[in-house]
Amino acid sequence: MTNENARSRGPTVADVARAANVSKAQAARALGGYGSVSEDVQTRVNQAAEALGYRPNELARSMNTGRSNTIGVIVGDIENPHFGLALRGMADVARQAGFHLLLSNSDETLDEEREAVRVMLDKRVDGIIVAPCSSLFEDNEHLRQVLAEGRSLMMFDRAVQGMEVESIQANFVAVAKQATELLLAAGHQRIAYLSSMRSAAPYSPAITLGPTPVAQRVSGMIDAYRAAGKELDPALIRLNALSEAIIEQILTELLALAEPPSALIASDNLIAMGILRGLAKRGLRVPEDISFVMYDDFPWTELMSPPLTVVAQPVYEMGREAARRLICHIRQQSAGALPAFDSWMVVRGSVGENPSAR
Repeated sequence: MTNENARSRGPTVADVARAANVSKAQAARALGGYGSVSEDVQTRVNQAAEALGYRPNELARSMNTGRSNTIGVIVGDIENPHFGLALRGMADVARQAGFHLLLSNSDETLDEEREAVRVMLDKRVDGIIVAPCSSLFEDNEHLRQVLAEGRSLMMFDRAVQGMEVESIQANFVAVAKQATELLLAAGHQRIAYLSSMRSAAPYSPAITLGPTPVAQRVSGMIDAYRAAGKELDPALIRLNALSEAIIEQILTELLALAEPPSALIASDNLIAMGILRGLAKRGLRVPEDISFVMYDDFPWTELMSPPLTVVAQPVYEMGREAARRLICHIRQQSAGALPAFDSWMVVRGSVGENPSAR
């Protein structure tokens, strides 16, 4: 083979072995991370590989070790900064552990999520972190397939009923009650909550919300109302707020009610921005005309006028823990006890007295 051909194909394991003055088998073990070699051989091989610009054949290494050192991550909306911050935590831990992330966006639809899982299994990822679209057991055969194929699985932000899989979630019941109590104390009897959670039917007390943040938040609201001797109107819980157009429609419907809400709670920052645009378009001021609270805290929330009252959660740390635990499971190591992640209120200027109660 000519030198020009050797350059075009890139350095091989044999080239690295010759440069390091070791056998091809020793070089393969050192580069592939399987078997055992002496520290001296490992150092020489690493130095030779770096000098030659050697890039490992990931497919061949996967076949030898049974691992690809790749983690699949499936989130509902990549544009949502909540998931972006979580992904940063996952990526930081994965990189330190020698893993790469393969990212997919489900658009909060089961078909897209199923396809993402299929592709990731075909790519032989070692494990998957997923924010599942549905909490129903019968909707998640594709996630059970991950386990059936011997891959590790971790839930993020949500869980699936009946699946014995760890889920990294914040606790919201207590803080949702606290946020609702803050609004009730300011004279707001009609408090609306908007969520992007998909549902075939409008919210009612009989609907099953599953092991989701939405279920916890609604439960906290109900607790606060009942503690005040009142009842939460189910018509004020609005699901399926999946786009700015739908948020606009929901706002129109809420404000047209005989008794419209005097306070709004947004389930995430994308819904929050849609609500704030809709209020501004109508000439409604926060908090003079309507009070406002949102879930998740980002730098822009402090720059608003007024600064927004929010429910914060340790999203970055949750992302780190999801990746750390998954890698432990992949390596068949103990991950330790599942930690609790508590959320908390940050009270700013977007909650005021109910104008009609002044």
